[in-house]
Amino acid sequence: MQRNVLEYLEQAILKVPKKTAYIGDNEDKTFEEVYQESRAIATFLHEKNNYNEPIVVFMGKKPRTIVTFYGVIYSGNYYVPVDEEMPKHRIELIFQSLSPRAVICDEETSSLLDSYGYKGNVYLYHEMIKTKACDEIINSIRDKQLDTDPIYIVFTSGSTGVPKGVVACHRSVIDYIDNLSEVLRFDEDTVFGNQTPLYVDACLKELYPTLKFGATTYLIPKSLFMFPLQLVEYLNEHKINTICWVVSALTMISALGAFEKEVPRYLHTIAFGSEVFPIKQFNLWRKHRPEARFVNLYGPTEATGMSCYYEVNREFQLDDVIPIGRPFKNTEIILLDDNKELAKKGEVGEICIRGTSLT
Repeated sequence: MQRNVLEYLEQAILKVPKKTAYIGDNEDKTFEEVYQESRAIATFLHEKNNYNEPIVVFMGKKPRTIVTFYGVIYSGNYYVPVDEEMPKHRIELIFQSLSPRAVICDEETSSLLDSYGYKGNVYLYHEMIKTKACDEIINSIRDKQLDTDPIYIVFTSGSTGVPKGVVACHRSVIDYIDNLSEVLRFDEDTVFGNQTPLYVDACLKELYPTLKFGATTYLIPKSLFMFPLQLVEYLNEHKINTICWVVSALTMISALGAFEKEVPRYLHTIAFGSEVFPIKQFNLWRKHRPEARFVNLYGPTEATGMSCYYEVNREFQLDDVIPIGRPFKNTEIILLDDNKELAKKGEVGEICIRGTSLT
């Protein structure tokens, strides 16, 4: 039984070490580079006596950031992603909540830490990856790791005024990725187009399946989501065939007329979530990509990614709403009424979730 998310990576380097795993605007990493650099980072952290604690990863949307996530996990710690595009007050609250002993930066972000009042250890990515990876150290850490050990903390947007940290463990992520992969039919030929920031758990849909199948993920520049035609051209240029986006990113393309000039020719899997998909815009997508599979995903951050799925298999009228569908395996959805009793058929209820996705 798999009990560590990094087993995905260790299988990938046996099959496709030279294949490119993650591609950013000005940087890419092969599976071999991901493996070697992440283990170097792990050895560095061990030598600094960081273990079983939160390590803030303060870098932008780049392949090196993903490598650092895995390095933190290899070291027996858990990563906390932070990006300068997050509101300053939110970052300050995260630092106050965690009091982390260490923050990993690159040259672009290290100079920003003073503005958040951070006084702890600052490690530079480019220095860390120069460390010689020690298999003995890493194997010793692995022997002690459990599938219930945390691997990351992501902080919600703070709609109640204070961001709250949500912890995920190996088991919750493994179950989620295996279920999602089965539903969306990922394989080694999958080419993901990542839309979400790396500081939210939505990026799990691309990061870990890329390792699991030896697939490839493009980290699409945020700026392209302001220019729908250029975005579709980017998808075609890189032959991206799978996207898991928030609805607003999809409607931006359909509502602003990009389909009149260019259609995403290679897309065969289009998953969406986080918002209700307006049927008018959804029907435009189905009209222009009739061969594609469309899957609605639903789930709160507190439940490790998504909890439910619905594959669209019928026509929808303008006043219809696309269902959230059924729960993933090993997940139960319970509807409770105002008295915390099971809602009867046809009654309105609050969605409650049970399963390994809760940590």
